[in-house]
Amino acid sequence: MTDHPFDRAIALTALGDGRFTGATSPAYANMVGPFGGVSAATALNAVCRHPALLGEPLSLTVNFCAALADGPFEVRAEPVCTNRSTQHWTISLSQGGAVALTATAVTAVMRDTWSQLDAPAPAVPRPDAVAPPTMAPGVEWVRRYDMRFIEGPIPTAWDDSLHDSTTRLWMREAAPRPLEACGLAAMADIFYPRVWRRRATRVPVGTVSMTVYFHAGAAALAALGSQPWLLGQARSQVFAHGFFDQSAQLWSEAGTLLATTHQVVYFKG
Repeated sequence: MTDHPFDRAIALTALGDGRFTGATSPAYANMVGPFGGVSAATALNAVCRHPALLGEPLSLTVNFCAALADGPFEVRAEPVCTNRSTQHWTISLSQGGAVALTATAVTAVMRDTWSQLDAPAPAVPRPDAVAPPTMAPGVEWVRRYDMRFIEGPIPTAWDDSLHDSTTRLWMREAAPRPLEACGLAAMADIFYPRVWRRRATRVPVGTVSMTVYFHAGAAALAALGSQPWLLGQARSQVFAHGFFDQSAQLWSEAGTLLATTHQVVYFKG
């Protein structure tokens, strides 16, 4: 654990029996409660800190039940089934006696096997060829990341015009920090709401459920260095009945697919 703002935000104190305490961080404040990516990373950190952990994160699904208030909370992580190469977890985050987040995770012992990439990174300009946004961040957590939009930036005019929902951007921690599973889980949630892009209308939104699949282990992530650029791409497939989906991919600068992620998000209007 370092003194990086992200490590302070996901820091947990062990109470025993898979229980931990933590607290929200002003550095990752969102419109309501904390940035969802840091809450997901906190849930995963409880698994990574658990003394019974087998292997490394393979998948994480987080269900956001209620907004967190500023202040302390408790996380409980439990390994419900352990096999020879995989381990299955349930996680809950509670505050004031009420559950705010539930999650499941799978960890696995990584093996060297045949591999093939069927989702290559798109051809895009290098990060140093893409200018940072000129808009001031609307929420605090955005300041924790360096984001360079290649395609599909957040609209500058909320005029109800229609756009393709795709966004492509380079992203990295604003302050140097080696990438690992918790940081990757948070960055998988970095994309602003697709309905804002599609409609250019700033309607209220909230992620209901988010899943991250990890395709790179700890050694591969550490080899990326102290402040690696990731290429992210996100798009939606459907907007209906007050919800939309979002699929996204995160590649390394060299084109290695590090994670894929899927969300379902509530929107109003």
